[in-house]
Amino acid sequence: MTATEPILAVEDLGVHFRTESGDVHAVQGVSLTVAPGETLALVGESGSGKSTVALAAMGLLSGNAAVTGSAVVDGHQVVGASDTALRGVRGKTVSMVFQEPATALDPLTRVGAQIAEVVRNHRQVSAGDAARQAVDLLRRVGIPSPEERAKAFPFQLSGGQRQRVVIAMAIANEPALLIADEPTTALDVTVQAEILELLRALAADTGTGVLLVTHNMGVVADFADRVAVMLRGRIVETGGVEDVLLRPQHEYTERLLAAVPRLETAASAQDAAGSSTRRREPRRVEVSEASRVPDAAAASDGRPDRTPVVDLRDVSVTFGRGARAVHALRGIDVEVHAGETVGLVGESGSGKSTAARVALGLVRPTAGSVRLFGSDLRRTRGRDRRALRSGIGVVLQDPVASLDPRMSVADCIAEPLAVHRRGTSSADRRRRVDEVLDAVRLPRSLATRAPRELSGGQRQRVSLARALVLDPRLLVADEPTSALDVSVQEAVLEVLTELQGDLGFACLFVSHDLAVVQQFAERVVVMRAGAVEEQGPTTSTLLHPTTDYTRRLLAAVPVPDPVVQRQRRAERLASLAAVAP
Repeated sequence: MTATEPILAVEDLGVHFRTESGDVHAVQGVSLTVAPGETLALVGESGSGKSTVALAAMGLLSGNAAVTGSAVVDGHQVVGASDTALRGVRGKTVSMVFQEPATALDPLTRVGAQIAEVVRNHRQVSAGDAARQAVDLLRRVGIPSPEERAKAFPFQLSGGQRQRVVIAMAIANEPALLIADEPTTALDVTVQAEILELLRALAADTGTGVLLVTHNMGVVADFADRVAVMLRGRIVETGGVEDVLLRPQHEYTERLLAAVPRLETAASAQDAAGSSTRRREPRRVEVSEASRVPDAAAASDGRPDRTPVVDLRDVSVTFGRGARAVHALRGIDVEVHAGETVGLVGESGSGKSTAARVALGLVRPTAGSVRLFGSDLRRTRGRDRRALRSGIGVVLQDPVASLDPRMSVADCIAEPLAVHRRGTSSADRRRRVDEVLDAVRLPRSLATRAPRELSGGQRQRVSLARALVLDPRLLVADEPTSALDVSVQEAVLEVLTELQGDLGFACLFVSHDLAVVQQFAERVVVMRAGAVEEQGPTTSTLLHPTTDYTRRLLAAVPVPDPVVQRQRRAERLASLAAVAP
């Protein structure tokens, strides 16, 4: 292969899957190239075919896939190649970084041994040399104390460190092409920025071409040289990153970009003064009779009760004892009122998910008080405790993990009704299921389907319907949109906003996406190392942060404008260099 030839050349690629209900055409007539040292971003909604293209380039499609056309990686034809030929290409000529490192790492094998195995699969080296190369690779991807970390199991590393291990495995044999499928989706903004810097440096140092599959337009603006936009299995637009993101030609690209939540800064807010913004106005919802604390419902002055729906006071949580004790929370104060959304933000390990679990009664605090709907959660037992918990709905990041695959959609939604003995008959419960399906904008015909038959956005709406079926007074949403593409994310947040406006429930919203929090929450709590760094109204806290930590978080958020993002990245790197020891 000459220096002018592409690392990846896909020509007229077609992929269809043979299923019991007929053929499903996932990719049709796709052609694209990736040059040495270039990053091509493949973007589009869920089901557009972008991951199928990436898997076809690796020869990793399932057995029911029929592939036509051509996919050549560094001179090797992948389409139609034998398993023996592909084993020599994968890991050496082309490697892949997946979204979730937990699926790519063996939980029972030390990380150094896993990297060494990849080295020995393609090179004739001794076990000792492979182990030393594994340590060097860990050092290269920025993992501190690599000699010690090589002896660790995956569960002993943070999410960002696990992703670095996966990248170390992917670059172990210096591949010509690196395919990165949503490599930063599950990471907080600062770790995401570090991973992107790492990939950028690797591509520059080795000339490795990168095919980036992502739904994060900020990441595209930060990292890609060119962009290809996919819709229903076809590429509808391709071009330089500035042309596509700033001057889109296809109406679908325009709609995709319009759905992206954009982080507003103090400078952009000043530029847009007087114009409408996408962030919703704070609401003040009167507390209904049903949601008032019983012993305070009739306040002597006749005003509605303003007791917080959830109130954490000086809460600390410590796991373990002695030298191995982990202080997950350190004296935090958080409260959420009826009709209000409070965003919990911070890096991985900051304690935000632990705080949410304390509010749910799933983690018992070591110190401090937890009041739910005006009652002390630590002093309630039995039936009273179950009654309090029935007033809470929960939406998690991964609807696949929270919905029983053996149950129908209707049964998944109705399960809380059965657990808490709501509804006197199956007909009553089915009527309630239909009501919440209507509320989350899903057709009632989906009730008989299994969760696996739904799209990611539909499954997340089913999770929302399940959380709302008991008419909760508090909704805890833990990263509910991070795994969704931007248009589906926008739709889910619109539904959630409308329902909160109609029903008046409080919402504790845990997220690492500061742009979504800025758009959706009235107040924000910034957490760091188990403590509250700062909190206040979203507008003032995120536009005018008072701590360096919050400013660093905001600086790490990529924006979907390549020109602005280059300036933000340069300013961030300069700031980090100024404080480096």
